[in-house]
Amino acid sequence: MALLSVVLPAYNEEQNIAHTVKVLSELLERHGIDYELVFISDGSGDDTFAEIRRAAEQNSRIKGAEFSRNFGKEAGIFAGLELTTGDAVIVMDCDLQHPPETIPEMWKLWQEGAEIVEGIKKKRGRENLFHKLSAGLFYKIMSKLIRMDMNSTSDFKLLDRKVVKVLLELPERNTFFRALTFWAGFRTERVEYEVQERLFGESKWSFFSLMRYAITNATSFSTLPLQLVTVMGVVSLLFSMILAVQTLVRYVTGTAVEGFTTVILLVLIIGGFLMVSLGIIGHYIARIYEEVKGRPKYIISKVTENVPETVKGIWRKEV
Repeated sequence: MALLSVVLPAYNEEQNIAHTVKVLSELLERHGIDYELVFISDGSGDDTFAEIRRAAEQNSRIKGAEFSRNFGKEAGIFAGLELTTGDAVIVMDCDLQHPPETIPEMWKLWQEGAEIVEGIKKKRGRENLFHKLSAGLFYKIMSKLIRMDMNSTSDFKLLDRKVVKVLLELPERNTFFRALTFWAGFRTERVEYEVQERLFGESKWSFFSLMRYAITNATSFSTLPLQLVTVMGVVSLLFSMILAVQTLVRYVTGTAVEGFTTVILLVLIIGGFLMVSLGIIGHYIARIYEEVKGRPKYIISKVTENVPETVKGIWRKEV
């Protein structure tokens, strides 16, 4: 029988672990799906890993690990993929905002030959106006930068084992899981879902964290911001030429305005373009700096007892 692995990154989700285990276990057993649940505690400051360990002691299908500190959701996803043994892998949020009821449909599409099943948001659920605007801005920025429609996509997706293997073999340290599945290709199907309300806790995403996430992922996946430097240079040059022609015409006709207003304006515009350009280039240099150091994406400090010794050895070796 084929095995389904479910990867659940968690950050300060101690209240959700037991409920998530109960809901997913009952659902998968009811549909006759052989499964394992893989939890990754992303350096949580609460008892998230203690709850994971407690669940693993009660159910051998559950295993997990804890990072030595907070490495971010991307690292949590890839650590979870590394721990899986299933023929197919589903990545979803630990708070069950990704509806579990969609899993049987994704599983069926995989059995019919799909190698990637993308979860597409049909409705985002209830959000306050500020969060909705910030999330909308985030997806617009990402869609423009990586030239893919990211407005409805999410990390909720099913991957065939061959796709998981491809992603894990990528040498890059700064990854963007959501876009990498588009980049990888393979036969892809889609399922729509509505974002569910959290039963416990609050969202960890704020406007600033979303913007930081957008910038980091854009520069790790796209070179378009570097091309914007060239565009700003061309705009600056054209603006300078127009002002130069205007100044010469006024000088010849005797209507030139005395003072440095035009010069100051020109210097400020060019200076602004230069600072933005240096910032973009500096961000890419920082990404290169992080890549060449070759540090691991994450460091695992603890694992549950049912994690195989061979896997534990891999973690120790990477650390």
